[in-house]
Amino acid sequence: MLDEQQITECVRWACEQEVNAPKPGNVNVWSDGHNMAVQDFLLSAKAISPIMAQPNLSVGQRILQSIEATRQVVNCNTNLGIVLLFAPLCDAVQCCSSFDTLSFELEKTLSHLTLEDAQLCYQAIRLAEAGGMGEQSEQDINQQPSVTLLEAMALAQHRDTIALQYVNNYQQVWDIGYKELTEALKCGEKVEWAATFAYLYLLARVPDTLIIRKQSRHIAQTVAQKAQLFILKMNKNRPLSNSTAELTVWDHELKRHAINPGTSADMTAAALLLFAFEQAFDSNRISVARCL
Repeated sequence: MLDEQQITECVRWACEQEVNAPKPGNVNVWSDGHNMAVQDFLLSAKAISPIMAQPNLSVGQRILQSIEATRQVVNCNTNLGIVLLFAPLCDAVQCCSSFDTLSFELEKTLSHLTLEDAQLCYQAIRLAEAGGMGEQSEQDINQQPSVTLLEAMALAQHRDTIALQYVNNYQQVWDIGYKELTEALKCGEKVEWAATFAYLYLLARVPDTLIIRKQSRHIAQTVAQKAQLFILKMNKNRPLSNSTAELTVWDHELKRHAINPGTSADMTAAALLLFAFEQAFDSNRISVARCL
């Protein structure tokens, strides 16, 4: 079983690696964007990691306390999607004797979400001032929820891939993000390029719902098709790092048009957290960084 310090380091490592990866359209080590900077994300990672690792917190408490801590260090929404994805994982991992049991424990965590979890989550979303939420006829974010957090996520699953993960036990995180991340690492990619590799697969296979909500489904599909082109190049034995110039051009183009594939970035962070947990279990060491 992972201890509190190990979980803290796993969370912080996953957040830091997500922003270190040169993912086109997102804030990354190549360039800032969307009125946010890399330092904002690093401060946010440090703020949420000890909260996510605390024992005896509910999922809703982890979400709200993490967003409250984030707002104390930055004045922008750097990590709402990450927090929403990390909270159930950090709850579930505290019940695991091995990494192999995480999926089962995660399903249990999600199935036991409560009305109070929904109330705290809604409060956190309002505090984060997330964009592109829109008004909904059922369980609108600006109203008090009357259903459990799982039921609220089920209502939102058609318009938000993060909500969908609550319903399908993180299927896309496991089957696309984590799978492609670990395969790239096994092939010798550095973690920042492996994360970008996973991000492109997520972007290509699951049109980004933040783009859909803020711009349009057509633009999200166009971005997905561009990601598919990079994947084709990679599959022809061309290392992704050889496409640095093209990725940089695309990164600047997306940011110039205020297109932010934020959902795909959050899913990438969740895949990184799964990998960090796996390494922490396998190595039985506190430091995740040394596992690479």
